[in-house]
Amino acid sequence: MPRPDAEAWCEFAARRDGVIHALDGGMWLHRWKLDGRPMAHLVSSDKDALLAWGTRHGMDERWIQYKPLKDPRSGERVPAWHWDLFGDAIPPRRGSGD
Repeated sequence: MPRPDAEAWCEFAARRDGVIHALDGGMWLHRWKLDGRPMAHLVSSDKDALLAWGTRHGMDERWIQYKPLKDPRSGERVPAWHWDLFGDAIPPRRGSGD
């Protein structure tokens, strides 16, 4: 069953597109691996949106991380935040039947 906020975040094939989406205030889910274990970052320049998502998913607001991102359109660093997600906290891929 999809999570209630399934439409709140987006994934992109191209990192550049995800960064732009996040810097424009959207939430970008970026999957990656650490020592072969699936992990993800949920990234946005909209800290309040990330905190609201985190509250709905049992995240402690002290865990949110500040990490400015370089805007590929201008080269400027822009304030952004992310959650580190692992295990059951990683949303299933859309269309995966999960």
